[in-house]
Amino acid sequence: MDLTEQKNKLLNRRAELTGALAEIEDKLDDPMPKDWEDRASERQGDEVLEALGNADLDELRRIDAALGRIEDGTFGICAKCGDPISDERLVAVPTAALCRTCA
Repeated sequence: MDLTEQKNKLLNRRAELTGALAEIEDKLDDPMPKDWEDRASERQGDEVLEALGNADLDELRRIDAALGRIEDGTFGICAKCGDPISDERLVAVPTAALCRTCA
């Protein structure tokens, strides 16, 4: 497993998420329309954006944790049992902190 490649993938995804979160935050800061029906529709859209933002924040936290594991030398080691996490799992889920058995 090439840690530099994994780190670069994680950093690239982190940059994508950070950009998406900035866009979501910008859209949520837009003023509400004066029309009641438009405002209700806008609120529904805001709820969807907030849900997407929360999902992105969760992924961002997992990426930061994986980057921390790369830095401290524990990337690819199951946080629960201490066994190695398979390369296949790490390629599929680069933020994986647990081996397939413990997950």
